[in-house]
Amino acid sequence: MTDGRGGFQFQVVSPTRVVLTERVDSVIVPGIGGAVGFWPRHAQMLVALQPGVVKYRPVADGSSPAPGRGFRLLAVGGGFFEMSADGRGTLLAETAELPEEIDVERARAALERARRRLLRPGPGVDVARAEAALQRALARLEAAGAR
Repeated sequence: MTDGRGGFQFQVVSPTRVVLTERVDSVIVPGIGGAVGFWPRHAQMLVALQPGVVKYRPVADGSSPAPGRGFRLLAVGGGFFEMSADGRGTLLAETAELPEEIDVERARAALERARRRLLRPGPGVDVARAEAALQRALARLEAAGAR
């Protein structure tokens, strides 16, 4: 669905809040099988997400970057992205944080904790959980520009 404004409506929702609602001209999500990009008039699709960084480019409106530049970042801890038949992109995230919301020191501490657990996994360490924690921490640091 086009309305003359360009781009498409992109919304990020976590279990506790609507994190972002914005018109964008592209979105790149961290799919389970690799990065997947979406543009206006993209085919309907549902993508399972792994922890990572979502890149989105707002539609230029005078205050936003010109098309072709200015990707913004968002850290997600997994979830799903749906491009609907009516041309809207909705990301349902387990967790989602904008760069300005990320506590960089906390993310660094989580990264080191996960690395230690993976380096020397003891009998009580859930390796899959430690790997997911590592990926979430790396995504948060990348989105915050601290990686």
